Amino acid sequence: MTFDQQWIEFDFNPFILFNSSGKIVSLNTEAQYLLGAIDGSAIYKIATTYANSSFGFKTTFLELEFGRFKFFGITVGYEDEEQIGIRLYQLPSFQFTKQKPEGQLVNIYTLIDLCISSNSIGSQTKYTKELDPTIPEIRLQTELFIKLLNKIYLSMSGNEKIVTRLFFRVGEHIKYEGEKHSLFSIEVISESINRKYLSEISQLAEKNNLFTDVKETKIMINIPMIVK
Repeated sequence: MTFDQQWIEFDFNPFILFNSSGKIVSLNTEAQYLLGAIDGSAIYKIATTYANSSFGFKTTFLELEFGRFKFFGITVGYEDEEQIGIRLYQLPSFQFTKQKPEGQLVNIYTLIDLCISSNSIGSQTKYTKELDPTIPEIRLQTELFIKLLNKIYLSMSGNEKIVTRLFFRVGEHIKYEGEKHSLFSIEVISESINRKYLSEISQLAEKNNLFTDVKETKIMINIPMIVK
């Protein structure tokens, strides 16, 4: 997978490429989740409706909602009659506490590996990772963050497979004291979640001055990139 293909794959926004008959040629991970809420033919119809009248790209701001997915705009592009692509821009569904996260500068990859290592001991669960390799050291309260991630893994223990994704939230940021900070997310996915742990997970996130977003089969930790 090339570098630009990785950007598309790890993008928080769904991307789908169709052929001229409306069949899906390729899509990223987020688009796979979207297609659990709406049929691909409906997305294809939106793409052809809002496509530029001639070859090229066109961005349109409009509100779309499919189940839990909410969007504020789309970009549609095509260079010939054979294929057409659409990117849907998700409306952020999370928020952050007003307090700026504190702690020491840490390597997020090391913390993820540490938690996976400790939770995989004696477990039959297969742990896999899909990590954007470009996240710098960021400021976190290490002990509290490890407790948070461990609790998330505990809530998914017993599943056959647990996937951990780390990715930039492209185009999104948060402002503390007048200074903008980029955002990234850690997303942990499995077939089921033991919801008795959700209250503890939420409390640990608040202590970290972070926010967790819980869906049916995944839990996302949204993190501001404080690098100094």
